[in-house]
Amino acid sequence: MSWLQRNLDFVLGLMREHLALALIPVLLGLVISIPLGWVASRNRYSRAALITITGVLYTIPSLALIVILPVLLGTQILDPINVVVALTIYTVALLVRSVADALAAVPKASVAAATAMGYRPLRRFLAVELPLSVPVVVAGLRVAAVSNTSLVTVGALVGVGGLGQLFTEGFQRDIPPEIITGIVLVMVLALLIDGLLLLVGRVLTPWDRVGTGAGRTS
Repeated sequence: MSWLQRNLDFVLGLMREHLALALIPVLLGLVISIPLGWVASRNRYSRAALITITGVLYTIPSLALIVILPVLLGTQILDPINVVVALTIYTVALLVRSVADALAAVPKASVAAATAMGYRPLRRFLAVELPLSVPVVVAGLRVAAVSNTSLVTVGALVGVGGLGQLFTEGFQRDIPPEIITGIVLVMVLALLIDGLLLLVGRVLTPWDRVGTGAGRTS
């Protein structure tokens, strides 16, 4: 605690940078994964192709991907965009299956009812299929967000900031409190983000709470 108090401004700066590097890829990955998941949910061939491709992408070691991306993107090795792109790829790899499974699990009766009411495909997707898939999508999003919060620390090995910098500097200068501070703060951020996404999921699916309450009453 004494080390943290002496270096509070420095640590807070790293936390802000860490959050940006972790959460921006989650948002980008979600935006990309929704249309890809929709395509994957349409038939077994597109599903097999997309799930296989994203699965292969997820197996690429994070450090290797961060090092390779500057060559592919034409960026500098210390550019934070490399970490953002790498984590966006991992987020998409995790979420495409979740989105596809969520959309495939939407009750056919609900889709048929919306079609009978005159909903066109896009409106039906946005107003019926996507909202009903929110619980499963949020579950996948929670996994991706917690994973990203941890993986950001790898960027410190190539000089990109975030709380991982506390690990590298702590080892180099042999300051255990600095290392412990980094570990604890990464865990705390992961738990806070996970809890926030859980809350968002509950807010977006009020019908789940209504159903649960009715079940307890009966």
